[in-house]
Amino acid sequence: MSSLRVVEIFTSIQGESSFMGLPFQFVRLSGCNLRCTWCDTPESYTGPETHMTVEEILCILNSVSLNHVCVTGGEPLLQRACINLLDSLVGCGFTVTLETNGSLDISPVPECVHRIMDIKCPSSGMAASFCMDNLSCLTSRDEIKFVIGDAGDYAYARQFFLDHLSAFTGPVFVSPVLNLIDPEHLAKWVLCDKLPLRIQVQLHKLIRCK
Repeated sequence: MSSLRVVEIFTSIQGESSFMGLPFQFVRLSGCNLRCTWCDTPESYTGPETHMTVEEILCILNSVSLNHVCVTGGEPLLQRACINLLDSLVGCGFTVTLETNGSLDISPVPECVHRIMDIKCPSSGMAASFCMDNLSCLTSRDEIKFVIGDAGDYAYARQFFLDHLSAFTGPVFVSPVLNLIDPEHLAKWVLCDKLPLRIQVQLHKLIRCK
C-alpha cells in the first residue's frame, strides 16, 4: 500500500486564490525541489514528517465537516502517491485544490482538481524552473500566481502574461512578498498597465487561526 510523507493536516482559512476566505482543510506534503529566496514554509522540506496512507488521510479529513481540501507543500507532485490522494479526494466528493510550484508536469492531476500554479519570478532565484509544457494543460478551472518581490518581478510577470497568458481564461494573481514590497506599489503598477491581473495579499498572514 503506497504512503505519503505528510508534514501536517490542519484546518484554517484559505488565504490565497479565488477560494480566499473560505474555511479549508489543508494537507501539507513533505519535500520541495526548489529553494526560493523568500520561501515562507521551509518546514515543508526541513521539518518532521509522518508516513500516512491515503486511507489514513481520508479518515482524518472525513472527520471534519468541511468540503474544501487543499493539497499543498513544498511541492506535492514530487510524491507519486499524490495523484492517488487527489483521485480519492475527488471520489469522496471534496472540492479539491492543488498548490504546485509549476516546475513539474501537471497533466496527471485529475480533471476536477483546481490547479493553483506558481510561475516563479527572478527574485525567487527559481525563474528558470517553470515547465513551459504546463501552459498547454491549462483550463479555466486552473489559476496562476506570480509572487512579486520587486519591480523587476512585476515586469517579468507582465511580460510573461502578455507573451503566454493573454488567452488564458482563468484568474491570474500577483501577490506581494510580505515585508518586501508595498502592496500599494503593486496596485499602482497594475492600474497603470490596465491588465486583468488580480492583486492578492496573503490573508493567512493577517489572520492566524491555524
